[in-house]
Amino acid sequence: MYGIDLSCNQLSGQIPKELSNLTQIHSLNLSHNHLTGAIPSQFLNLKNIESLDLSYNNLTGRIPTQLLELTTLAVFSVAHNNLTGMTPQRTAQFGTFNESSYEGNPFLCGLPLHISCMETKEIPMSPPGPDCCEEDTGFLDMESFYISFLVAYANVVLVVIVVLWVNPYWRNVWFYYVESFMYSCYYFFASKM
Repeated sequence: MYGIDLSCNQLSGQIPKELSNLTQIHSLNLSHNHLTGAIPSQFLNLKNIESLDLSYNNLTGRIPTQLLELTTLAVFSVAHNNLTGMTPQRTAQFGTFNESSYEGNPFLCGLPLHISCMETKEIPMSPPGPDCCEEDTGFLDMESFYISFLVAYANVVLVVIVVLWVNPYWRNVWFYYVESFMYSCYYFFASKM
């Protein structure tokens, strides 16, 4: 097996340590899910891995220093998680990864990030858990959508009423079409029965 792409699948829970048994895999993408917990240090067994993408999850803890042993790694991203501590040493392949590999982790420090580890930051004792009552509604707030739809619908109805009230020609045309629609419905149902 060359690679596994499980991105954007609403996966949750911790990353299974058993994935480290896939020693011949070249690519592993678990990005854009709801994975929690720490990055397994057993990933050092993935000796042939070239691409490891764990971005856009809720991973916590430190980046395991054992990942420095992955000498074939060309693409690495843990961006937009809740990781803490220092970034891995800038040696071997990890010297080639830029800031985009680590961005979006407010409690991660060290190069290539522009956050010094000498600054004291309050690190949360536990990761912020998802709100049990909050649903993932995507990019559209449905309550706002319904309110705006009703307001727009009411405005259209009011404009039609005002136009028909003010302009007798349009009022007569409107009633003519309503009457012809009613007759066509009547004749349709009468012919079917």
